[in-house]
Amino acid sequence: MINRSLQLFCNRVVAAGRITAADVQILGRDLLPDGIAHADEADMLIALDRAVPQSDVSYADFVSAAVVNFAVWGERPTGYVDAEIARWLVGSLRSDAGPTPLAARIAFEIVREAETSHEILVAFAIGCAHRRHNTEQAFGVIELDLRDAA
Repeated sequence: MINRSLQLFCNRVVAAGRITAADVQILGRDLLPDGIAHADEADMLIALDRAVPQSDVSYADFVSAAVVNFAVWGERPTGYVDAEIARWLVGSLRSDAGPTPLAARIAFEIVREAETSHEILVAFAIGCAHRRHNTEQAFGVIELDLRDAA
């Protein structure tokens, strides 16, 4: 079930091409004052991260906290991420181009916050960390090569 006001908000932000700090305040104060109520709302916020090239850092803070709260404490049994929730999360967080930094953060924070998480989500979070580490190493090598060439 999609909150119509949230859908209009997302449409406006995508058209603008950026998420401002004021947008995040509207999101928390007016649109989702009690947090995420349905998985569809979380899906929209996660997709918005991929769709909008510029976002204020407060957006990542808000979305990660809201999705963690929903997935870990809003779903039953509380504190546990079962196979169904894990499959939904991984499906929402992954993309063809790989998870965004925010998606990786959400996965990691859910695994850290939950009493236990299903292995599907744990493996996804570890994979995100592994990809990030390999990317940082690759850029470090490129940086060294450029210095050596100068």
